Amino acid sequence: MTAIPACQLYLISPLDVGGDFPARLERALGAGPVAAFQYRVKGLDQHEAARLAQPLQELCAARDVAFIVNDSIALARRLGADGVHLGQGDGTVAEAREALGREAQIGVTCHASRHLAMEAGEAGADYVAFGAFYPSATKATEHRAELDLLEWWQALFEVPCVAIGGITPANAPPLVAAGADFLAVSNAVWCGDEAGAVRALVEAITAAGADKTPA
Repeated sequence: MTAIPACQLYLISPLDVGGDFPARLERALGAGPVAAFQYRVKGLDQHEAARLAQPLQELCAARDVAFIVNDSIALARRLGADGVHLGQGDGTVAEAREALGREAQIGVTCHASRHLAMEAGEAGADYVAFGAFYPSATKATEHRAELDLLEWWQALFEVPCVAIGGITPANAPPLVAAGADFLAVSNAVWCGDEAGAVRALVEAITAAGADKTPA
């Protein structure tokens, strides 16, 4: 029976994806297995956001990495993205499903709320995201999640869960051990050597949770 990685890496873009960022993304994706890439830009019109997304989407497609658009169902539809990640004010799972189709991957930010996560799961979300688990340099965090939230979710639900917020190779192992299916990482990768950071994160994930086989 094929082993399924206990936890996988989910990269989130910096806000600035211009300049040499496509080359940086290519190096990051080439440094280790990455399950998904979230395209997160702010304050751009849809035309410019689509222009900047094109080379990044092509890189992800070439490596079979899911290309997920942050916040905007409309942009995800325009790009033909693999999915969309919804904050609590970005529309409903039903709206995203209607716009993007049955195959789209739809994730929902649930902060540290069990109630929001259960609602998202019942609405048909493909994953729920909990956090922030650690102080984040990427965005201000109003909610702090604890490890027992991941343990609770894994014990009761089959919908995958994503841990987010200040994750580094050093602090990733407890999240893997608690049951995170994906670790969403931004600053720890893009603040320096992206390839080295991805390798270190993959090593930390692998060491913390050896492959698990489905029953």
